[in-house]
Amino acid sequence: MKVTEVKTFAVDCFRTNWMFVKVYTDDGIDGVGEATLEYKEKALTGAVEHIRDYLVGEDPRDIERHVHAIYRDAYWRGGAVLMSALSAVEMALWDILGKSLGVPVYRLLGGKIRDRVRLYVNGWFAGAKTPEEFGEKAKSAVRRGVSALKWDPFGKAYLELSNADLTRALNCIQAVRDAVGPDVDLLIEGHGRFDVPTGIRIARELEPFRPYWFEEPTPPDNLEALRAVREKSPVPIAAGERLYTLKDFRALFEMRAADFIQPDVSHAGGILELLKIAAVAETYYIPFAPHNPSGPVANAATLQLAACVPNFRILEIMYSDVVWRKEVTNEQLTCENGELLIPEKPGLGVELNEDACLAHPYTPHTLRHYTGALTDIRPAETEFYF
Repeated sequence: MKVTEVKTFAVDCFRTNWMFVKVYTDDGIDGVGEATLEYKEKALTGAVEHIRDYLVGEDPRDIERHVHAIYRDAYWRGGAVLMSALSAVEMALWDILGKSLGVPVYRLLGGKIRDRVRLYVNGWFAGAKTPEEFGEKAKSAVRRGVSALKWDPFGKAYLELSNADLTRALNCIQAVRDAVGPDVDLLIEGHGRFDVPTGIRIARELEPFRPYWFEEPTPPDNLEALRAVREKSPVPIAAGERLYTLKDFRALFEMRAADFIQPDVSHAGGILELLKIAAVAETYYIPFAPHNPSGPVANAATLQLAACVPNFRILEIMYSDVVWRKEVTNEQLTCENGELLIPEKPGLGVELNEDACLAHPYTPHTLRHYTGALTDIRPAETEFYF
């Protein structure tokens, strides 16, 4: 079996563009991966083209050899663009291997430990502006069986947070807690935007709400800052979505900078790299809670990992999505009591519809975090997909 072609598909999904990669072989088996990299889609496409030059003519089943060669020969190693491109291709190679053997990918990673995984939802708050609106949307999510909610209540703040903005954030959290009661877990997102004293201040103010975690309180490029917040935080700290290899996570582990780790299969090197990261985290007794706010292919790959990682804890998923999500792949998810069942189809279990992808072409988008539009995450018309 040899690789004959590698293609990238940029698919508009309102807040960003899904970035799918498809690897074709002369056996007629193809594999799909995803590297949705917000606002860097053109750079990602170029990086995949460089990988294509290496991969065409190679046996796609020699996954580890290819990953090491691509990483080594890049010379300028690491970073969001290269690692995301490599992650998507690596995912697609696992998909090919699973399909060629007629088994889901988790079978190739040691088999599954669990049949289902607990979810926390992101995006449930779409369009909410006031504490009352957040509370009503939280109630609606819980009525659907959701048991954990994540959101960023901090408006457009950057580095520091005024007393008025902090009060608004706390009022929002209080409204959600009042709406859903004490048993639903609340996960508070920081998007890596506060300095150390502000992160510590927020963490202390969060304690009465008993959050599941406070995520990314500080920017991702200084793990010592993250550690400084964690050392004085009375609530658990989660981080890692913008770390890109096991080598990046090694420093986080050694510093004891986080209580939960959140590597993203689309950015941190792919399926096997996340398995390695999770294994090292297990030696520190740190739970593995992969970052997963992207599209159907990344979700499929993350589910395969969640099935077989011993220290897996909880999985992120978007609450709803654009109506054409169901068109671009054959994704079929089963949710019961706030848990997703592990799919059993060969490979990653999803196929890409190229015509549907081309029907929703690349559209430029910009970051919403510092404009006051953070909750404008979905169009007026959306659909549930799980």
